Amino acid sequence: MKIKIITVISCLFYCCSIVAQQKAKLASPDGSIVFLFSLQKNKPQYSVAYNKKLLIQNSSLNLVFDDGKPFENCTMKQQPIFSSATESYNLVVGKTSSVNHRYKKAVIFLQGDNYNINLEVKAFNDGLAFRYVFPKQKNKTNFTLLEEKTQFNFTGNPVIKALQLPNFTTSHEGLYTTSPLSEIKNDTLIDIPALLQFPNNIFLAITEAALLDYAGMYLIKRKGILTSQLSPLPTLGDGGIKVKATLPHPSPWRVMLIGNHIGTLIESNILTSLSPDCAIKEPGWIKTGTTTFPWWNGTVIPDSVKGGNNFETNKYYIDFCAANNILYHTVVEYGGHEWYTNDGEGYQPGQHFDVSKPVAGLDMKQVCDYAKSKSVGVRVWVHWKALYPKLDTAFALFEQWGLSGMMVDFMDRDDQEMVNIQTEILQKAAAHHLHIQFHGAYKPTGLHRTYPNEFTREGAMNYEYDKWEKLVTPDADLNIVVTRMLAGSTDYHLGGFRAANEKDFVPQSIKPFVIGTRCHMLAMYVVLENYQGMMCDYPDAYIGQPGFEVLQHIPTTWDETHVTDAKIDEYVSIARRKKDDWYIGSISNHNGRELNINLNFLPAGKYTATIYSDAEDVTVNPNHLTKQTREIDNTSKIKVSISPGGGNIIILHKIK
Repeated sequence: MKIKIITVISCLFYCCSIVAQQKAKLASPDGSIVFLFSLQKNKPQYSVAYNKKLLIQNSSLNLVFDDGKPFENCTMKQQPIFSSATESYNLVVGKTSSVNHRYKKAVIFLQGDNYNINLEVKAFNDGLAFRYVFPKQKNKTNFTLLEEKTQFNFTGNPVIKALQLPNFTTSHEGLYTTSPLSEIKNDTLIDIPALLQFPNNIFLAITEAALLDYAGMYLIKRKGILTSQLSPLPTLGDGGIKVKATLPHPSPWRVMLIGNHIGTLIESNILTSLSPDCAIKEPGWIKTGTTTFPWWNGTVIPDSVKGGNNFETNKYYIDFCAANNILYHTVVEYGGHEWYTNDGEGYQPGQHFDVSKPVAGLDMKQVCDYAKSKSVGVRVWVHWKALYPKLDTAFALFEQWGLSGMMVDFMDRDDQEMVNIQTEILQKAAAHHLHIQFHGAYKPTGLHRTYPNEFTREGAMNYEYDKWEKLVTPDADLNIVVTRMLAGSTDYHLGGFRAANEKDFVPQSIKPFVIGTRCHMLAMYVVLENYQGMMCDYPDAYIGQPGFEVLQHIPTTWDETHVTDAKIDEYVSIARRKKDDWYIGSISNHNGRELNINLNFLPAGKYTATIYSDAEDVTVNPNHLTKQTREIDNTSKIKVSISPGGGNIIILHKIK
């Protein structure tokens, strides 16, 4: 499943002079990205340059421990160690199946008044990352961290696109803002990934990788400089402890994706390259695919079906899945009540809840047995507070019933405690062959390499909001692609087949509309990295409808990803390969446009191109589309016309 080839060349470059000067320099394999470290009056700081342009300058690296002393008075205790390597591995789930990633690495050994810390830095051709490693220490077995104050002191005044938040208790669902960095008010809490655009089309995104047994990171503007801010443990308040851990212990990687094309950031595999190898010994049982999610459409059923949390309702959806190549059906709720015993309101656990006891009239094993006879998997929705107290017994029972996985919802935190809870859920779910979809949760950090039974995460304002508000527009979709999706798989409640123009859109809970065109919706299945694509609408919304055949065969994981064209705030075209076939999805903002899609990335050979485009009358009926077929090769260009709020999807089948 995984091959890892690393060739390390350890070099003590000008060792004595480095220690004497208290400086270190690391460049990416192609030399385009340079990391400069120095101690200024014993205070560690760093700078970053890209193509000889300074992007980050004189930024402090500071940690505050419970002894009250910041890690600002330190020296290099020995010469740095430099090495180069190629990280080679296969992904069970992902936007690519095989990765070969070259990097150069430096380990800088720092000695402070009370702690020794190793600063590990990795420079790739498409970005840079560093982390704090807390090694074993004399007379210490653990540490308590009050705050991390890593600065990102940007040069000039780049434009930042990010989600601003009121506090740390958040589902990370909101609208992104775009403004010059200088216009962000001091003390503003900023979610990551955050995208910064410099002059001459230089892009830099900040996020983190390998978030394990640590607090999630945010950014906050302090005295004009973006500074890391860790999520506090909830029982200790905002000013309390952020991390408690035993030694040795690493922080997550602080990641900067860097390139002169936004596509470089979208294509990057840095987050998985920085994450641990697969921890599941035999992952062959893991199968991604599309799933129903009846809650979104209001669990619409025909009059001939007896509605409720019962076998009949679920049988209706399972039969639809079996007939249309949909791998999973999700059991969520009916009439505002979840499928399991609970006396709480609004899906929140009450005083008496039990995820091991389905409501009266619902036999979960009967549902699973019937689904298995139809080659359909069954998933469930569950509130994490209802699941976690009975994690072991619930997972054992779920496996006994025959469940395939679940959505775990309402996490709304990323402090160290919640991070560890999610890791535990993934580990124990894997032991029972269960996959996980986290909702109301923080962004991914590359750990689908480590725990490939994590299929997707929400952490984004998505089409579920179409049930209540007029917020999720084609413009908002484009923002997600260059911010939240940079972190990884992005659940978006896809599949609404009642498209409406923005002026005609009306929020409604039953049979919701979506803003844009049907082709925009089809393209989103390719544009978004999402290993478990939903088909949220009800069966009769799809059957016999133009474009439904696309969803019946759309992959959810890919062998290769290539951004053919993109312009921030305007449009994006992404090509993804599954075996020999390619899928190209393009979406536009509120303006229409024509795109010439260059197919020079294709391997040699002939392909049949099936092209789904916005019909000429989509301003009147946005669900109309056209379908045409032609033969192409890698010398071809396909000219597509996209309507305002529209999209286009091209499916390329290789001719054998």
